[in-house]
Amino acid sequence: QVQLVESGGGLVQPGGSLRLSCAASGRAFSNYAMGWFRQAPGKEREFVGAISRGGVGTYYADSVQGRFIISRDNAKNTVHLQMNSLKPEDTAVYYCAATRTRTAAQARGVLLYDYWGQGTQVTVSS
Repeated sequence: QVQLVESGGGLVQPGGSLRLSCAASGRAFSNYAMGWFRQAPGKEREFVGAISRGGVGTYYADSVQGRFIISRDNAKNTVHLQMNSLKPEDTAVYYCAATRTRTAAQARGVLLYDYWGQGTQVTVSS
């Protein structure tokens, strides 16, 4: 079992930045690739990005490429999502999730993930 808790969500103006964190507890954190997903009202949950077990490899959705950065600290069992140049269409509940998939590029599907956090709301509005 892996327990995941997100934090750092809130209200930010367009063009602003926000950093989300996900704290993990339970089984060896470094055994899992980690992903970030988001879900806006009335829409399906969508992939944002993922980071490999060791943190070397990352993969992002086209919609956030160049604006969002995922990092992890296996010593502290945490993963972060740095969000820059935020847009109103980035508004959603953001979730972190854990998967045994080997690489970040392969970890794009919702069904690949075994454990999920409860989500944190991000609202981009003036």
